[in-house]
Formats: sequence, C-alpha cells, structure tokens
Amino acid sequence: MSDFGFYFKLGWEHIISVGALDHQLFILALAAIYLLQDWKQVLILVTAFTIGHSITLALSVFDIIRFSAKWVEFLIPCTIVFTAIINLFQKSFTPRSVRINYFLALFFGLVHGMGFANSIRFMLASDQSIGWGLFGFNIGLEVGQIAVVLSILLFSTILIMLFKVNRRDWVIFASAGVFGLALKMALERIPW
Repeated sequence: MSDFGFYFKLGWEHIISVGALDHQLFILALAAIYLLQDWKQVLILVTAFTIGHSITLALSVFDIIRFSAKWVEFLIPCTIVFTAIINLFQKSFTPRSVRINYFLALFFGLVHGMGFANSIRFMLASDQSIGWGLFGFNIGLEVGQIAVVLSILLFSTILIMLFKVNRRDWVIFASAGVFGLALKMALERIPW
C-alpha cells in the first residue's frame, strides 16, 4: 500500500505543483467554457484526459513506445494553444457544441502522458508492483485534476452568476490568456 501512496502523491503533484503550469493551463482551456452545473460533462472530460494520459504512460512504462522528450515538451504547449483557439471560436456552450472537447481531452491526454512518461518509466520499471504504482499515479492525477477543475468551475460560476460577467467574455479572456502563455512556452521549446 505504501507504493500506492507514493505514486498517488506523485500523480497529485504532477497536476497541483507549481511546475505543472502546462497541465494546469490545459485544464483551464478545457474547463473555461463550463460552469458548476456542468460538472457531469466536466467529469467525463477530465476522465477522458486521464484515460489518454494513462494509455500513453502505460505504453511507455512497459517500453512499447518511446518519444523524444524535446518533441513532447514542445507538443504539450501546442495542444494547449490549439484548445484555446477552439474556445475563442466557440459561440454557444451547449453540450452538443462543446462535444469536440471530449476528443481533444482524450487525444491530447495521449500527448501529455508522454511528458511524464520518460521520468516515471524508470521509477515504475525498478518497482516490483508496476500495476499498483501506475494505478496510484493515475488516481492521484485524476483527484488533482478534479481539484483544479472544481476550482475553475467555482470561479467561473461566481464570475458569471454573481458578478454578471458575460460568459462568452469570460471564455475569451481565459482562453486568450492561456493562448498567450502556451504560445510562449511552445516557442521556447521548439526542438530544433
């Protein structure tokens, strides 16, 4: 059980720590279009991201796939830029109109999973209970994402419901900020 706790903490910190800005920006880009009453949709969204992240992480830990760390570190902010751009062109926020976010979360989760795969591969490979460690990491990741998402949803709902900020204005503001920060990250990480 101590392995589970160690890897749970690692997964939690992978999302919550100050060094996890790229993942936090991606979550903000995905969640900015939702409000607290959309929590079921967002839970599916976060789970889709975790599934994508987990697939790549497992494939990497079992040494089935490997990717250049430089390219992965470049592609992660590119996924954030793309998600923010999608938000900027979103005119309505109905479940049908935001369905693309599920696919973005799943597909881009695959890319984000590669980001941590190189470093965790060595820890899990030397561990005797790879499955238990991988499970603990993914649960920690999911709980961390839910904490970040709930904070974003609560903040968005307060802005829109209490302070009467126009929902589209909030989405544009948040997405433009995410876009700017992620574009700067991508430009700093160009692998050539």
